[in-house]
Amino acid sequence: MLLAAEVWHWWIGVALTGVGILIGVGLIGLYLSTVTAKKYPGRKRSRQSDL
Repeated sequence: MLLAAEVWHWWIGVALTGVGILIGVGLIGLYLSTVTAKKYPGRKRSRQSDL
């Protein structure tokens, strides 16, 4: 019984680490896309600024 608890604890740690890394990468990607969109606006934003 004790061995099963230790193995379960290990896999929860692995899963939470993976989720944390994915969230971190997602936040960095979102930040970079937001900063890049402000510096290099797409067609929609450039058309609106021309009006």
